[in-house]
Amino acid sequence: MSDDTKQTQEAKAKRTAKNSVFLDLFQDKKNLLKLYQTLHPEDTDATEDTLDIVTIDNVLTDNLYNDLGIMAGNNRLLLLLEAQSSWTVNILIRILLYLAQSYHEYFERTSQSLYKSTKVKMPKPELYIIYTGNKGKKPDIISLSQEFFDGADIDIEVRAKVIYESDTEDIINQYIIFCKVFDEQRKLYGMTEQTVKETIRICKDRNILREYLISREVEVVTIMMSLFDDEQIMRTYLKDAANTAAYEADRATAERMIKKGKMSLEDIADCVPTLSLEELKKIEAEVMQLA
Repeated sequence: MSDDTKQTQEAKAKRTAKNSVFLDLFQDKKNLLKLYQTLHPEDTDATEDTLDIVTIDNVLTDNLYNDLGIMAGNNRLLLLLEAQSSWTVNILIRILLYLAQSYHEYFERTSQSLYKSTKVKMPKPELYIIYTGNKGKKPDIISLSQEFFDGADIDIEVRAKVIYESDTEDIINQYIIFCKVFDEQRKLYGMTEQTVKETIRICKDRNILREYLISREVEVVTIMMSLFDDEQIMRTYLKDAANTAAYEADRATAERMIKKGKMSLEDIADCVPTLSLEELKKIEAEVMQLA
């Protein structure tokens, strides 16, 4: 087996796999229109040409890779921010920042000045969260005032509609089901290529995002796979930091014990597991030199 083949088989699925598919799915204007029509079935005049994706980069320190902004004509701004399967009301803060940045870029794009007396024109915002976990007793709408200020009458408000899995066959619900299938397969096979391929196979068999997965299967696998995913990098970093902290603490303890001169190096080694006997001998030499 070649090294390349082995590396491919051992490749890890991205922690942001579902996020990447979310954006890739709706980069296609045909799918974007389906998404919009799911939210606004009454707008029969909407076409692919009347919809535009609003891309916002680096609004926060960690890029909002799974957030999608849509302009529908000139009078409606849709913001879809995916909460994924981990529920957090902090997403309201992300929405607030995303919305402010979206308006800032809109005014620049339309050459409108906020420092003139003429009132600017701005699209009406619609805020949505696509939640891919189980609804349980979670609300259909979450608001900044309720979640952070106990319902107080505050001077700024953000209210977002939460979209959960339903009995419909629309493209949003298909995406939610895709995410749940991915989670189920990950529990069976871990963050592996098998998880990704089984997710795609099951969803195609169940007619979930079938057309998209058939037409872009290779791209979807590529999107969802990474040799060194962010989660693994973070785990490695935390492990290294913990090991370094433990080593420094054991070294300080060993130095104190050696200075007291009441224990042998062999006995000290039993008390400081991160230091070998050879390392203790070097530390002893340093301590004696400074004495």
